Formats: sequence, C-alpha cells, structure tokens
Amino acid sequence: MAGGSEVVEAALSCAKCSKPAHLQCPKCVELKLPREGAAFCTQDCFKASWSSHKSVHLKAKLSSLATETPGEQNAASPSDGWLYCLRKGQARTPKIPHFDWTGTLRPYPISEKRVVPAHIDLPDWANDGIPKIEPSSDLQHVVEIKTPELIERMRETCRIGREVLDAAARIIRPGVTTDEIDAVVHEVTVAAGGYPSPLNYHFFPKSCCTSVNEVICHGIPDARKLEDGDIVNVDVTVYYKGAHGDLNETFFVGNVDEASQRLVQCTYECLEKAIAIVKPGVRFREIGEVINRHASMSGLSVVKSYCGHGIGELFHCAPNIPHYSRNKAVGVMKAGQTFTIEPMINAGVWRDRMWPDGWTAVTADGKRSAQFEHTLLVTETGVEVLTGRLPTSPKVFPWLSS
Repeated sequence: MAGGSEVVEAALSCAKCSKPAHLQCPKCVELKLPREGAAFCTQDCFKASWSSHKSVHLKAKLSSLATETPGEQNAASPSDGWLYCLRKGQARTPKIPHFDWTGTLRPYPISEKRVVPAHIDLPDWANDGIPKIEPSSDLQHVVEIKTPELIERMRETCRIGREVLDAAARIIRPGVTTDEIDAVVHEVTVAAGGYPSPLNYHFFPKSCCTSVNEVICHGIPDARKLEDGDIVNVDVTVYYKGAHGDLNETFFVGNVDEASQRLVQCTYECLEKAIAIVKPGVRFREIGEVINRHASMSGLSVVKSYCGHGIGELFHCAPNIPHYSRNKAVGVMKAGQTFTIEPMINAGVWRDRMWPDGWTAVTADGKRSAQFEHTLLVTETGVEVLTGRLPTSPKVFPWLSS
C-alpha cells in the first residue's frame, strides 16, 4: 500500500478480514477500478492479501492491452516513456536499433524506471547505477565464510526471493508482457520490504531479467506479449536486511514443443545434479564437469560466457562457478560459503551474441536457451538450498508431478 491511501465509504468491508474498511489500494484508484474488493482496514491486511489482490491490477492491464491493434505494442511511444534501450540502460531511442538478429525475437520498447518507496533500504547503486563497495572488495578474491547471523539474514532474503519468483510464475501465460512480469516482481519485492537488486545495477533498467526463447540471460522486460509456445526465464534477486538472494527458473508459455520441453527439463536436471555434489571438500571446478556431462548426453551445449557467483552482502563476489567442463575454477567448498549455480544450456551452439542494449545475451545461432538458478549454502554435511521451492510454489514443471 505504499504511496498513500484513500478514505473510502464506511459501508465497504475489508477484502481480507471483512471488518469495516477505511483504506483503499492506491493502484486500484489509479486504474479506476471498483472499490469493492479493493478496500482494506489496515496495511497489514493489505500486505497479507497482496499475492492474490495484485491479480486485479493485472487483469485490468491485460484487458486494456487486448484492445490494441497488432502494430501498436512494438511501436515506441516517447510521450508515455516507452522507448528502446541502448548503452546498457544509459540511453534510449524511439527507433528499433539495427542489428544482425540471430533468431526471430526482437526488442520492444521498455517502460520508465519503476519507483521504490522511500522506506526501503537501498544498495549503493540504486541512485546512480554504480556499485561502490563491490568492485574493490577483498571478497572478489577471497571466498567468505558467512557468520550465523548473516546466514540467517540470507535465509530471510532468499525466502522473499522465492515468493517473488512464484508470484511472477503465476501470471505467465500467452498475452502477458514481460513488462507486466517485471511489475509483479517489483511490487511484490517492495511490499515485502525488499529492493529488487537488478534495478539500476550497472544501469540495468528493470527489476528482474526476463529471457525469452533464444535469449540466454539478462533479457530486459519490455512491451512484447508472450506467445503460445515461448519459453521464458525469470531471474529474480532481492536485497533485504543488507543481503542478496538470487534465483531463476524457465517457464513454459502455453503449449510448448517437445524439443523445448526437453531443453528446459535437462537444464533443471543439470542444476539438480550439480547441487547434489555440493559439500565441504569438493572442488568448485567439479560443478562444471557434472553439468557438462549431463547436457552433452542430451545433445545440448553449455554456455561459457556467464557463470555462477558468490553472494551475500555483495550481489556478485568470489567464487566464480563455471558450468562447463575443463574449467579453471580455483578452490574447494567449505562450510559457511554461499554461492549460486545457474547453468545456461543451449539447444544449438554454446556461443553468444550481445544485443545493442548492451545486456541481452542471445544464442549465436538463434536456437533456444534455458536456465535455472539457486542460491546455496555449504553446510557441515552437505548443502542447503536457500531459494528452494515451497509447498505453496506453483506446480508448473510436469516432471515434478510425475
């Protein structure tokens, strides 16, 4: 409910507990939605019902999008702030950039930067786009053993991250734009008291990454509507109580072809097999061997340009976690270390190209790519998946139901 409230008629009941309501969701007011179902007695009731209430906003947005003509959505609209991204988020243009596109996907205009409420704690890049502590930290070279206090903060942050990704997963269907996914990620993150770590990190313009079809990683949410048969990865990182939690999953949009289903399932299995070997004494380089072996058995390739990373009070730090075989990662796992494993697996060649926006990495041959990621804690006896799925997580992966 950040951003203010509106007094409503006493006759209205709280959508959460049915007590007399004196507040109204400001987003519903902005969208001119009916007051019924948008009234709340307290901010606590609003926050508790947010995960279900936000669908009202999305339905209203989708309804308005349905009235557009086919050519309207990929046209930049400078007057509304919708423009194409350039120079890693530092520039905008009303015209689609020229590029030798590798596949069928094209960039669409992006909306303006989303606002973060004043009470949210900010990472040091939030205002000017430049991380200060991270690049020069000793933790770029030394793998930190986390204190019990920091581990507990990371558990809280990663739990929020999981809930945010689950909220995004629930709205994925044909016709939804990746900008709308970003809106859900942003709103659920700040409602929980967190900051969406990607927002303005090295000038990244959005609150999450959405990577569709041939996009390997770092896709920028935009005005393109998801189409039946797409696959889309949503990469979420939350900053809360001074710690980061990072995770992503690749989702099916409608009816997806068998080859894409196999690609996504194999990528999921690559991550699970890598997690299974995590324990004290294992060399970091072994992760890539496990992933590469499983991907190769399915005729798939492993991206080499991007890797997993240490995480904690810094978004990215040591160790680097390559996902390919015969890598030169240094060091062994020790209890108290936290890092991500996030294999990117391609249907074709492993090589990548960069779009003119400076962020979107795509497959060099235009074939599809999938990714899954967890934040992990090495324990005395093995591993704890800090961003693991919850009993309430949506059942979107068929192989987990069989």
